[in-house]
Amino acid sequence: MYPYKEIEKKWQRKWEEMDFYRTPEVPKNKYYIMEMWPYTSGNIHIGHFRNYAFGDLRWRWEKMNHRDLLHPFGWDAFGLPAEEAAIKKNLNPLEWTYNNIETARRTIKKLGLSYDWKKEITTSDPEYYKWTQWLLIQLFKEGLLYRDESYVNWCPHCKTVLANEQVEGGKCWRCDSKVEKRKLKQWFIKITDYAEELYWDIEKLTNWPKNIREMQRNWIGRNEGAMIQFKMEDGEEFEVFTTRPDTLYGVTFICISPESVLSEKIAKKNDQVKKYIQESLLLSNIERTREKTGVNTNLKAIHPLTGKELPVFVANYVLGNYGTGIIMGVPAHDERDFEFAEKFHLPIKVVIIGNPPAPHRAYTGHGRMVNSEKFNNMNSKEALNNIVQLLENKGIGYKSINYRLKDWLISRQRYWGAPIPMIYCDKCGIVPVPEEDLPVLLPPVEEVNFISRTRSPLADHLGFMKVNCPKCGRVAKRDPDTADTFVDSAWYHFRYLDPRNNKEIFNREEAKKWLPIDLYIGGAEHATGHLIYMRFITKFLYKLGYSPVNEPAVRLFNQGVVRDENGEVMSKSKGNMKDANELIEEIGVDAARIALLFFGPPESDIDWNEEHLKGSTRFLNRIYDISIEDINNKKIKLDASDREKSLYKKVEKTTKKVTEDIERFSYNTMIASLMELLNQIEVYNKKDVLYQYALRRFIKLLAPIAPHISEEIYSLFGEKDSVFLEDWPEFDPEGILEEKFTLIVQVNGKLRARIEANKGIEKEEALSLALECENVKRFVKRDSKKVIYIPDKLINIVS
Repeated sequence: MYPYKEIEKKWQRKWEEMDFYRTPEVPKNKYYIMEMWPYTSGNIHIGHFRNYAFGDLRWRWEKMNHRDLLHPFGWDAFGLPAEEAAIKKNLNPLEWTYNNIETARRTIKKLGLSYDWKKEITTSDPEYYKWTQWLLIQLFKEGLLYRDESYVNWCPHCKTVLANEQVEGGKCWRCDSKVEKRKLKQWFIKITDYAEELYWDIEKLTNWPKNIREMQRNWIGRNEGAMIQFKMEDGEEFEVFTTRPDTLYGVTFICISPESVLSEKIAKKNDQVKKYIQESLLLSNIERTREKTGVNTNLKAIHPLTGKELPVFVANYVLGNYGTGIIMGVPAHDERDFEFAEKFHLPIKVVIIGNPPAPHRAYTGHGRMVNSEKFNNMNSKEALNNIVQLLENKGIGYKSINYRLKDWLISRQRYWGAPIPMIYCDKCGIVPVPEEDLPVLLPPVEEVNFISRTRSPLADHLGFMKVNCPKCGRVAKRDPDTADTFVDSAWYHFRYLDPRNNKEIFNREEAKKWLPIDLYIGGAEHATGHLIYMRFITKFLYKLGYSPVNEPAVRLFNQGVVRDENGEVMSKSKGNMKDANELIEEIGVDAARIALLFFGPPESDIDWNEEHLKGSTRFLNRIYDISIEDINNKKIKLDASDREKSLYKKVEKTTKKVTEDIERFSYNTMIASLMELLNQIEVYNKKDVLYQYALRRFIKLLAPIAPHISEEIYSLFGEKDSVFLEDWPEFDPEGILEEKFTLIVQVNGKLRARIEANKGIEKEEALSLALECENVKRFVKRDSKKVIYIPDKLINIVS
């Protein structure tokens, strides 16, 4: 076993002495790499290690390509993950968080990763959350942060509200508890003002994974249609959004969501409706859409064009976050409405006839208009715009765009978060904390009962809550809620640029130097949460003149997860996680990196396999053994004859392959090609100058993958202080050219073709080339069974 512990300590110490990962002040050829940062709810595990190894490999390769690099690291320290973990351990979140940060930092430094620790940030440090609070105040000033009473997602276990993006399958993203609906006054960020820009600018993200872009499009959910005004029989007006105004004449009922303000009004006078609403709000959105249920309000609405009375229901399949929370029931042309109408024996009126028609079910396509007054016999696509025009002329409708995306709910009824910097004054209303008074500090943990209840623990801390109004000086009170952790991570890419700046959120000149992020690495599970928020805040700061870019990252790469031997995703909660510390103690950092990179494609989920650990160790031992035995520091000079040899051609082809594989993140195939090259080097004449050439090139190619052992071996060549100060090798174009030969093709022993082919091709490839030739195919019968192949000379197909 090569002495990995000694080698790793030696080179990590040397890199530190060289200040090797320091970010240059004036980048000439900049490259900004970021990985999504970890929650501080435990030590670094192999899932983190694998993710960070991707970024480190890229840093080292870009360094050898003469890029000026920014590679920062930080800690997502606030929020539910850290707080819940602390409570389970019967510790306070501050103590738990900072102990974990210290432990995790030590582990990461043992991994020898290329982070500039001078750029380190922690969201729970006052110097960070001061600027989170500043950001909230700017949003408030721009009319994008507001407080409203609304039905919200409530986790009964975490005892806090959740944004829509934090509800997964009707359950809390953190604890899997069933989410309920509660009506509370909360703080929202008006992200919907940016919905159009967020939607269309997805087209700019050409180097983001296609599935992430599609998930964002679907989550934003842009739908063109019309807003149509209806009236209740008592004259009260309400609006309905529809993507199919051409079906307006087919409306036979109205359905209102349980969350709607109109439902609440009806419930005040109707106990049956009130009971139904209470029961519906206990169900998740998924449960509500499985079975169509509802209650008849015994009220009537008036059709805006025909004047006919329409029965009004409260129905749980109508969700409050779609459109206005009220739908017009068109059962002949909507499948959900069809199911509801059949269940409640409501009329089904056909207004579009398709080809073929749709008996006994809803027809959802376009076709010829019927039962639609003056629009009869018109094509429904044409009628759609004409009906909207009619509504506009009458002042009872207009073209509209609806978004699935809803405003971002940021209030959390928890202690461990950035206090929302707002003050409530009986005279002045809501007043933001003066910027010069930031940060609004969390009270000491020993003064707060941070165990979650149904309201924020800060509400019970009189010293925190009591404050004078900044406008009138009267006694007022602070907002007791803290901001969701996703607010912290929505802008961290800016703070990394200038983490010690006490005067402003970041220096704009630094932003011009480094933004946008060139490569952002993280999990696909953040597609419809963090990444949308990050894009939004970037656009917001761009409009304020702080950010030079309106999209945060040029390239996004999503790594897969690590599964255990049973196919279960490794996680702390399941107790099946392999600790990174244990792994590197067992086999060393470089061997662990190679194993994690070789398990499978980086973007794919991988299955943990102890055999791969043994294989990576054997690979490095072989490299070390041949290097220590046979290396010399003499200058290498090849002649023309060397360049004709197979080992030279293998080296050049491998150089090309490794370069391309790094660029496209094909790390597993890159390692496989290096293993093939090593096999050829090992059997070559060690006294030949080409052996030394191949060995030196091999170490350069290996360096980004296994940096410690590569540095150690490269130092024996008598070259520069670090292999990473060398140029990344360029392959010889002449060296990768395949040698050609003329393949003689026979059918039953008779010459039928001559084909140019690459030397060394296998029998199957030679046969495939032969059968592409028309003059061969016409003589070959289907029952041909025998093929005779003489490598690099002849193939005979017996037919």
